[in-house]
Amino acid sequence: MISLVFPGQGSQKVGMGSDFYNEFVYVKEMFSKADEILKFKISDLILNGPQDKLNQTIYTQPAIFLIGQVICEILKKETNFFKKEFNFFAGHSLGEYTALTSANTITFDQGLLLLKSRGESMQSAVPLGVGGMLAVLGADTEEIKKIINENIEEIKCFLANDNSKGQLILSGKNDELEKFSLILKEKNIKHINLPVSAPFHCELMRKATLKMQNIINEQKLNEPKFRVVSNVTALEYKNTEEIKQLLIKQIES
Repeated sequence: MISLVFPGQGSQKVGMGSDFYNEFVYVKEMFSKADEILKFKISDLILNGPQDKLNQTIYTQPAIFLIGQVICEILKKETNFFKKEFNFFAGHSLGEYTALTSANTITFDQGLLLLKSRGESMQSAVPLGVGGMLAVLGADTEEIKKIINENIEEIKCFLANDNSKGQLILSGKNDELEKFSLILKEKNIKHINLPVSAPFHCELMRKATLKMQNIINEQKLNEPKFRVVSNVTALEYKNTEEIKQLLIKQIES
């Protein structure tokens, strides 16, 4: 089985893609086109930083999307990689948009503008610096759910992502996550703060859902050329209408 999976927020780094940018003319053209579409210099931010600005979701989302598309374009032009029979395309959070673009459901321009709006909506849902995410490593899902439920009166945080066995992501306000972190330390459960600027995939994103549902519903989507798996259901999409509804639901789910 061959699957192509695209990353989400937290994987950004100043200078990412710079080796590709320096080597291929068409990559420079993709960076320039992204600048024009977004109406700000995403290329300069990716190549030169600063990191704290790149970590802000309004910039992180289109930046990671752009690098994902750059890598796919290189694979198409320089290798036989895309001639393989892929079983599935998928992506973490914003990576789902990268997957859908690579599957020809969303255009490059469309993906950039959608993620610009998504980043703006998500950041405005919770003020910058108020919310965040915490990765919990090596712990069982049920164990973390139990700790959340036992402390729900004093600490309000949410199980946002079940990425794999031994990797869970919590979302919440930073002061709540700090309290939860102390409990994890007492139990010797490894955890790290993620370099993100908002508490994604939980009910704190409700305002973002309301903003994005109108934008997403207005989009014209193509049927996927490859099979794409939804973040929400962990199942293959059936049609473009389902894609829209699950992308809306994904913001809080």
